[in-house]
Amino acid sequence: MATANIGFEEKLWTLADKLRGSMDSAEYKHVALGLLFLKYVSDAFEEKYAELELEPYADAEDRDEYVAANIFWVPKEARWTHIQANAKKPEIGQIIDNAMILIEKENPSLKGVLPKDFSRPALDKTRLGEVIDVFSFKVGDKDSRSKDVLGRVYEYFLSRFASAEGKNGGEFYTPSSVVRLLVEMLEPYKGRIYDPCCGSGGMFVQSEKFVEEHQGKAGDIAVYGQESNPTTWRLCKMNLAIRGIDGNLGEYNADTFHNDLHKNMKADYILANPPFNISDWGGQRLTEDTRWQYGIPPAGNANYAWIQHIVSKLAPSGVAGFVLANGSMSTSTTSEIEIRRKLVDADLVDCIVTLPGQLFYSTQIPVCLWFMAKNKSTRGLRDRRGEILFIDARKMGHMVDRTHKELGAEDMKKIADTYHAWRGQAEAGQYEDVKGFCKAEMLAEVQKHEYILTPGRYVGIEDAEEDSEPFEDKMVRLTSELAEQFAKSRQLEDEIRKQLGGIGFEF
Repeated sequence: MATANIGFEEKLWTLADKLRGSMDSAEYKHVALGLLFLKYVSDAFEEKYAELELEPYADAEDRDEYVAANIFWVPKEARWTHIQANAKKPEIGQIIDNAMILIEKENPSLKGVLPKDFSRPALDKTRLGEVIDVFSFKVGDKDSRSKDVLGRVYEYFLSRFASAEGKNGGEFYTPSSVVRLLVEMLEPYKGRIYDPCCGSGGMFVQSEKFVEEHQGKAGDIAVYGQESNPTTWRLCKMNLAIRGIDGNLGEYNADTFHNDLHKNMKADYILANPPFNISDWGGQRLTEDTRWQYGIPPAGNANYAWIQHIVSKLAPSGVAGFVLANGSMSTSTTSEIEIRRKLVDADLVDCIVTLPGQLFYSTQIPVCLWFMAKNKSTRGLRDRRGEILFIDARKMGHMVDRTHKELGAEDMKKIADTYHAWRGQAEAGQYEDVKGFCKAEMLAEVQKHEYILTPGRYVGIEDAEEDSEPFEDKMVRLTSELAEQFAKSRQLEDEIRKQLGGIGFEF
């Protein structure tokens, strides 16, 4: 597992940011990420080119050699060496635009994906040349791909863009350790994989890696996705194309709620990281939507709309794993608690995992993983009907720098093995409840707890000779529990007011 902290993201941002000048951050995003795309493609090509030059009977300019290796054919005028050699020329913008056009022409899977507006007068060409020099590090060779250098730089840049645009981290690259955990838990060996908010395509890439690592064939899975943001949709198209993954992302970017591009699709596996707590998702225009089988989600928060959309896309034996903000487990707004009650009563909730904080670059919102299963008694697994597994992983992970945490390989294995053992997978061993970490709970107990799904409520506290919980962690936990109690108190208060009002006693 490659370390998350490459160490140069911030320096790179500082240098690249000088190109922005008075340019709007949303516009600059296309410029910076467009250059990164070009560098990625060129790195992979030039690495293969150097290999072919060393082979006695190979022709380094033979297009078929690259196609056979799932590497894009990059014409001479589009290679990074050519672009860097011309970086200081006034016509550098036109040279980059031409490079993008040539790459799209030679590689049909990239048609309409690459930005081609580098020659516009508003873009300072001197600064553009300086940024090309900054992007001299490798992002597309084998070593960089194994460390996910492009992903890390992209994640950091997007978080800075989100901050500059005043967003609340609603659009970002999902940390690879979180994606990897989802994939390890769901084990998508074969079938249709769907992500309704696929971002840059990390879920698909990790699923493909998982299949290959377990001696499967890449063609055993079919990829379906949708993304509303045009820049991110283009990155995803390129991300999949670079890796030779044939994905159906629709003909264009589109909002999943208002323009579902995969209306009749039923997936075997759904992996997703929906934007958290989105308030302006247009729910008021969708009150009659057929996806809301368990209740109309509130117009002010899309979390429960995402949950129901995902459930509506599951095949009869389909399973889903997705990231949500922690509030989703215990929110007490009338419509959300009603939907959660119906989801639990319908025995759709399979497992809930709370994750440690500080995993994401672009948001400090604490998150959890939801796992839903359409049928808990199929697929050669143990009959888990009437049960939910709760896992509290908040103490796991390690700091990779002063402000960011990452789940290590051992952490992921422990969580995934616990889930697999509970599901009855023999190779994962015998499942046992572990105080403070995991608990298999009956639905009746969850119903008694007003359908609150917070694992901390069920797993208990591990035995310890002394209180080793850091003060900050304890305060986060206690305030979270207190918030739950306050919410419950408000709910009871509202109910009493309602009952009294019903018999003529308003106050």
